Amino acid sequence: MGELHDDLLATIRDVPDFPKPGIVFKDITPVLGDAELSSRVVEHFADRYEAQDVSAICGIESRGFIWGAALAHELGVPFVPIRKKGKLPSVTVSASYALEYGHDSIEIHRDALNAGDRVVVFDDLIATGGTARASTELVEAVGAKVVEIACVIELAFLNPRAKLEGFKVYSLIAYDAE
Repeated sequence: MGELHDDLLATIRDVPDFPKPGIVFKDITPVLGDAELSSRVVEHFADRYEAQDVSAICGIESRGFIWGAALAHELGVPFVPIRKKGKLPSVTVSASYALEYGHDSIEIHRDALNAGDRVVVFDDLIATGGTARASTELVEAVGAKVVEIACVIELAFLNPRAKLEGFKVYSLIAYDAE
């Protein structure tokens, strides 16, 4: 993983003061623009999960859809979207999580997973862990089991693993400082 890690660090772009002053946004679009590097990200995760009896990949809206769907395809398992409230057309299960100012909700189709399914919850980036935690609640609410929470980037300096206690978390890159 050393070379992949280094190539990602060299390619991810820092965008200061986005989406608001004081935030340094970790922009993955240069990685997505490099087809070979983006493919290596998917291959890395596929290698990690191919022997773990994973039965579905749940991608968190919206950037978790990008590599999550590609990973599901590579593994030959279903991709299940976890979306913001009101975006899924059928019967859903909902979970709320705290934002800096207020709350938000995400949803999954009630019939998207089966009892006993073994799921990887995938996102491009985990910051505080709130959305990932709510996603695990959705997976468990429909009877499935979270094998691991996976991301390309973890903002470790925000301590997301505190909110994700009890779950395995895997990230390709962990930033320890802003």
